[in-house]
Amino acid sequence: MKTYQAKPEEVQRKWFLIDADGKTLGRLASVAATILRGKNKPFFTPNVDCGDHVIIINAEKVKLTGNKAQDKIHYTHSMYPGGLKAVKYGHLLKTKPEYALTKTIWGMLPHNRLGRKMIKKLRVYRGNEHPHAAQKPEKLEIKA
Repeated sequence: MKTYQAKPEEVQRKWFLIDADGKTLGRLASVAATILRGKNKPFFTPNVDCGDHVIIINAEKVKLTGNKAQDKIHYTHSMYPGGLKAVKYGHLLKTKPEYALTKTIWGMLPHNRLGRKMIKKLRVYRGNEHPHAAQKPEKLEIKA
């Protein structure tokens, strides 16, 4: 018996809506990365983008456990000498929650052409509103 290999033109994409209100950052990100990658489907193929679209709302209400808000640090570098910037994750979640969630999910995807294609199917919104009602997203419940 041969193993089934999904073809890119055969993949049917769905839209999922995740409410981040009160959810833990890492657990929410791992569920979103699984859906973006397509690992929740029975015909998952590692070299084909089988994933679905993910919409995350209420990104500012995501929480961190323990002392991560004070201890965890996000680094960026401008590639110029002395261009290192360090921001505590608690401050990053207050100022740019969409960026913090996107970077966390990107860290769980493959870092190649396929991963760059997958991350484009992620939409993160700070508030409760999103402009994707026409796609009829399926609400996804995550256990806290």
